[in-house]
Amino acid sequence: MAELNLGKGLTAGKVASNVQKRLTRAQEKVLQKLGKADETKDVAFEEGVINFNKQYAEGSKLQRDLRAYLEAVKAMHESSRNVQACLADMYEPEWHGAREVDSIVEDCDVLWTDYHQKLVDHALISMDTYLGQFPDIKARIAKRDRKLVDYDSARHNYAITHKAKKKDGGIKLTKPSTLLERATPGWAQGILSAHNVAQSSLSKSQAEEELERAQKVFEDINIDLQEELPSLWNSRVGFYVSTFQSLAGFEEKFHKEISRLDQDLYDVLEKLEKTDPTSGRDASNHTLRPGGPPPIPKSPSKLRPAVPPPPKVTPSKEMKTENIINLFDSAATPDINVTSPTEPANWDSWGESAAAAAATEEEPAAEEAPAPAAAAAVAVAAAAEEQAAAPTEAPSEEEEMPAGFLFKVQVMHDYAANDTDELEMKAGDVVLVIPFDNPEEQDDGWLMGVKQDDWHQNKDNATKGVFPENFTQRL
Repeated sequence: MAELNLGKGLTAGKVASNVQKRLTRAQEKVLQKLGKADETKDVAFEEGVINFNKQYAEGSKLQRDLRAYLEAVKAMHESSRNVQACLADMYEPEWHGAREVDSIVEDCDVLWTDYHQKLVDHALISMDTYLGQFPDIKARIAKRDRKLVDYDSARHNYAITHKAKKKDGGIKLTKPSTLLERATPGWAQGILSAHNVAQSSLSKSQAEEELERAQKVFEDINIDLQEELPSLWNSRVGFYVSTFQSLAGFEEKFHKEISRLDQDLYDVLEKLEKTDPTSGRDASNHTLRPGGPPPIPKSPSKLRPAVPPPPKVTPSKEMKTENIINLFDSAATPDINVTSPTEPANWDSWGESAAAAAATEEEPAAEEAPAPAAAAAVAVAAAAEEQAAAPTEAPSEEEEMPAGFLFKVQVMHDYAANDTDELEMKAGDVVLVIPFDNPEEQDDGWLMGVKQDDWHQNKDNATKGVFPENFTQRL
């Protein structure tokens, strides 16, 4: 009957043999843990295995990080290409340096491609080759461990066989020890005993052959690994040196060349700005005005006291007396429209009618227009009131204000206080500006005040503080 073929060179006999080996190794491991069987120990080899595992883990991590680095370089290359292409598309042909810009864009793309390819060829491929030897050695280490268990099992079996032979030599053959021997007739006892002796000799020979074979297989693998593991461990220094030297060299060269191209591009754009007639040097043309709040000036509490700026002089609205008089003179003069008659009339009658018309128009004018002296007095009083209200824009006398009140401002942007002496403000708040207790503490860009709502509620107990002037608008 032919053996059952399980495919790929496996047969039922080999499967049974492998199963038997696994059972034997498991049994031997149990006996070794229980202390009933000797276990071969090799401290130097175990240290080599520890170093191997450490070296394999470090190399695998370096390989992952290197692949991630290459992916980042590839992504950066793609981003740089897109930006450079955008510049080339926007750069109009008639502008200065159009050809130079196209050449710089092309050279940048070539540099990125060359840099990535060199990293792949000299770093990643060598890294893969270096790590390619570890799986094979790892499999051989595992095989050595299995063969070591087989070797220990063979030694153990051989020792048991020798002990059994010595015991059998001291026992009489005529005394049956098994059920088969007891059931055997007396005349066949000798034949059975002879068979047992032959079987014992065969077992001894098989145990000895198994021990020699297991020892040879184990030693062949062990000797090779004893030589390769220290050599592999020492090779890591040279590999790390060559790998990182390549990385550093390629990166240095790439950045040096890309920096030169960036400088060329900068020079071209600078010349374009100088040759462009529409580009002015006025800073106001290039100042961006963000929609957010203006920059906060430095807090006076965090600076040395500065000399306060000179007070702002509000121009007074004065009117010269002669202008006032002239104004009222012209206003008091009646506007008389004289219409010539369309038909000829008697001169006497025309004169009478003109005199009557003049008298009729002078009467309401005399009633409506005040005397010149009274008109001048009214104008001077109005100018004085306007001049008194202009400098401070003070509120009406009925509204009570804090001492030294100067003017009102409205908050245009929220302001969060950064110190205890600063005023917290929200957009839309009205603040009453008052002078500093010590004018030397005032700094440019900062005012002192109290919120109008807080003043109405708490009066003198209202919280006062400094705030940035550019966050507000004067009312």
